[in-house]
Amino acid sequence: MLTEEHFDLFRQFRIKAMGDKLREMVDDASYDKFTFEEKVGMLLDAESSARRDRKVAKYVKQAGFKTPSACIEDVVYLPDRTLNKDRIARYAGCEWVERCEVMIIISKTGGGKSFLCQALGNAACRKLIRVRYTRLAGICEDLNRARAAGDGSYYELMDELKTVPLLIIDDFMTTPIATQNAVDLFEIMEAREKLCATLIASQLEPNEWYLRIEGELMADSILNRIATGARYIDLEGPNMRDYFAKKKQAE
Repeated sequence: MLTEEHFDLFRQFRIKAMGDKLREMVDDASYDKFTFEEKVGMLLDAESSARRDRKVAKYVKQAGFKTPSACIEDVVYLPDRTLNKDRIARYAGCEWVERCEVMIIISKTGGGKSFLCQALGNAACRKLIRVRYTRLAGICEDLNRARAAGDGSYYELMDELKTVPLLIIDDFMTTPIATQNAVDLFEIMEAREKLCATLIASQLEPNEWYLRIEGELMADSILNRIATGARYIDLEGPNMRDYFAKKKQAE
């Protein structure tokens, strides 16, 4: 006869999901039809699923998403929006991430590029792929601060940006970047080329990025490692901020 003390041991042994499932089996007579082996399988599945869910939640938290709840299931496919559901579902499978490719999402302000890139990042977390989400301005600020600190944190941050399996850079080249930050970006993209996947979201086309990078040679070097051979999503359609605002007002 199982007692509360027995169930408490599951928590102490850090297999709480298994204990919860066992309690459910004890209280529900419908489980009586299953064999001992089938019940053990159910217990193991419950614990395995719970552990995976916790790991995914950890990856999502570590990614630093601005909108952690962004997910592929919530992407809106309006008739006048240039967004193909099958294509996005295919990208959510993360084969492009495993192949260490570059993806670029281009859209005007309010087009939904930030939500989409975070949704794809969330899909990668579900595949247990480590992700880092940031804005280009954020990268520059963090690196400048770490460089000024002179405590080695600059190199630690650069190593993270160079090696994280999926790096998502939002608001890419929204504002010009200084020469030192252009060098940083070049070093990051050089290290990631064909070794790690990168997702970039921008309001500007790649040929407009030149205007925001000091030094023609540096601009060429950076763009060659990003734009050449990249996958593109040209996101056109209505302003999604206005769309959701009107939808909320109507409700």
